[in-house]
Amino acid sequence: MHLTNLAKHTLSRGATPAATYALLARLGHQPRPAAQAVCLALAIPHTETIRRLDDCHDALLANPRPDSETDTGELLEALGIFDIPATLTPTQRTVIDHLLTAVNAHGDIRPGHHHGLNRWFTTGNLTTAYLSLITTPPLPRTGDPTAYWTTLTTAGELLTTTNPDPRLKCALTHCRTQATQAAQATRP
Repeated sequence: MHLTNLAKHTLSRGATPAATYALLARLGHQPRPAAQAVCLALAIPHTETIRRLDDCHDALLANPRPDSETDTGELLEALGIFDIPATLTPTQRTVIDHLLTAVNAHGDIRPGHHHGLNRWFTTGNLTTAYLSLITTPPLPRTGDPTAYWTTLTTAGELLTTTNPDPRLKCALTHCRTQATQAAQATRP
């Protein structure tokens, strides 16, 4: 059976991507082809699959340790290697642009938070990304609080046009208040 077909079959029987990877690796397949088969079985485009695997190959796939298939599969899943990209609307792409602008204006988004944001952008979970940013105030010395809160206000306005989640309305009110306060703090 072709490796990608075996991965599809395993996924169709309810296995997680991490467990599917572990099974393929335990069956004697090399780590990279096993991970690639899982990605392709999840309908992740080939070029995106190659890019993702290139990013983690040396650290996770180049020198497999015996009996580490389950751990490696879970790490690949946690890194977002198996995240299925969402088909984004133009509005969603614009929201992501605004959220990235806010990240740049923050001053110091931690690597773990940045990784989570990238995963939410990939999977189209923009509400979670937005809500995580509004709970992370910008750093006044290295960031630009006015730009941060103003950009998040614009992103929130776009999100509320397509998403009725009541948390967004509260978050948008918070961003507007913070943007006003930040603008007032910068006036001479």
